Amino acid sequence: MVRVLVVVLAVIALGAGATAYALRAPDAVSVAVEAGPVELSAGRLVFVDDVSGKVASVPLSDPSGPRRVSSLSCKRFYTAAKQGVCLADRSGPLPGSVSIFVDRALTETRRVDVAGVPNRAKLSADGRMASWTTFVTGDSYAQAGTFSTRTAIFDRQGEVYSSNIEGTRVAGMKTTDDMNFWGVTFASDDRTYYATLSTAGKTYLVRGDASEESATPLRENAECPSLSPDGKRLAFKKRVPGDGARPWRQHVLDLTTMVETPLAETRGIDDQVVWLDDDTIAYGLPGQGIWAVPANGEGTPRQLVPHASSPSLAS
Repeated sequence: MVRVLVVVLAVIALGAGATAYALRAPDAVSVAVEAGPVELSAGRLVFVDDVSGKVASVPLSDPSGPRRVSSLSCKRFYTAAKQGVCLADRSGPLPGSVSIFVDRALTETRRVDVAGVPNRAKLSADGRMASWTTFVTGDSYAQAGTFSTRTAIFDRQGEVYSSNIEGTRVAGMKTTDDMNFWGVTFASDDRTYYATLSTAGKTYLVRGDASEESATPLRENAECPSLSPDGKRLAFKKRVPGDGARPWRQHVLDLTTMVETPLAETRGIDDQVVWLDDDTIAYGLPGQGIWAVPANGEGTPRQLVPHASSPSLAS
């Protein structure tokens, strides 16, 4: 859908150097912006500003307050260990992406050209391991079998780059052409990861070994996993029957007992959620900003940042 963006009819002083800007797409959108650098400083929630498409941040203590907006354009952004990875569109005659690594000040340190349309990006907790997923055909996970992904894992310390992990050996399964992996999340050993595998019309949660290029299926019907900071639980989206516009519900899986808990959010989140701490997850809702919900299945969802997506917490 083509949206006509009309930027700012007025600039209003809000104090402390904060200003407001607006777009119409088609409803009026207004967010407060303050002057200052966007740095990957502890305690700041970093995200993609939906108004500008740039990386922005707010203090987690005041997420609805004025945001700082950088000059770095990304479709997905993730930060860990005062580093970041930006998955962006690549200019050219054919669709393509570029994965851009940045330092604490969002200064580019490296880039990797990637085939396909930007979709997911992740770093390990210490910033050593990176992963990203692109769509090479199709543009949605909603209809199984109608898309193809390409997922990379990059060991930045060892300079080991696998541009497509579809050759991973999966225990108990034959490698087939319809295998797709996406949504990698890393454990603290910088070797173990969890991801989604799709094949024969089903999805599986797999535990992988980046060094051995092997994986083991853990359960069916799990997509876009995200490992908790304590490494004991996985948040993931699960297909549920009902409204076709809301095919998924977020759950949390206890990796010791393998018991899953449905979360209070029921709006069909198509995102790889992030953990703000061991008790709270955050996620983007298209057109509705960034939200948070308790990880124990209780409470109610609450909006953190309007007109924003792709959240992660700087540490």
